[in-house]
Amino acid sequence: MIVTTDRQSAFDRLLASVPFKGAVLNATAAWWFERTTHILPNAVLSVPDPNVTVMRKCDVFPVEFVVRGFLTGSTDTSLWTHYSAGARSYCGNDFPDGMRKNDRLPRNVVTPTTKAEDHDEPVTPDEIVERGLMTRDEWDAAAAAALRLFEFGQREAARRGLLLVDTKYELGRDPAAGGRITLLDEVHTPDSSRYWLADSYEARHAQGLEPQSVDKEFLRLWFRSACDPYADAELPAAPRELVEELAARYVYLYERITGEEFAVPPLSPPANERMAAALAKALST
Repeated sequence: MIVTTDRQSAFDRLLASVPFKGAVLNATAAWWFERTTHILPNAVLSVPDPNVTVMRKCDVFPVEFVVRGFLTGSTDTSLWTHYSAGARSYCGNDFPDGMRKNDRLPRNVVTPTTKAEDHDEPVTPDEIVERGLMTRDEWDAAAAAALRLFEFGQREAARRGLLLVDTKYELGRDPAAGGRITLLDEVHTPDSSRYWLADSYEARHAQGLEPQSVDKEFLRLWFRSACDPYADAELPAAPRELVEELAARYVYLYERITGEEFAVPPLSPPANERMAAALAKALST
């Protein structure tokens, strides 16, 4: 049982609580899960509550499959952070000199990370196999599936005037289905994915301006400018207007992608009671 909350995190830290974020992410993921089964099966059994998804328990690969189509980012594991520091090889992928921030990459790439204590650590496919995290065959199959999922997401986003810039997937094996590789957790939500508005990207990029984003990057950039979000013991409170703007962007993205109006979860009874009742009903049927 996966409960999607309103907590907003980045830099391995809790940044804020964003109204309705959990319900938006849960509904967005459910929409994409339904439409990607032709590429990869997923573990979803039901969505009994706006904030809850019930899934089959799977054996999760201890690797996050980060797929990128553009040279961007602001965190320590972002491609732009490493490229701007002089790196031209990242997670087993080579990149040419002379690229600018927010350039489109020559091709989509998988830049995997794995958990190192409490933060993500970039790794190469060879290191993943050498550490015994996955076999070579598992990596090859899972990475190929991640690229297919991303390419499908890019096509669907483009039809809606959006650029799917990058994302991350969690994959594993489903023991109830003979160990087949399965999509887990979430897919193409504004929490795991970066989206830009397509119609203004080229002009803004030519002027050296940041793309118009429909994700949490602007909040990350604010924290980068206001503090050291990795080192400071305490972080400043996120400005209310930025939190409200992020909530509005998440709802906007859901409605633009799905073509459906976002249904605000009922405010009564309290969320914990509502979710418990929904789960009890789902598990009894």
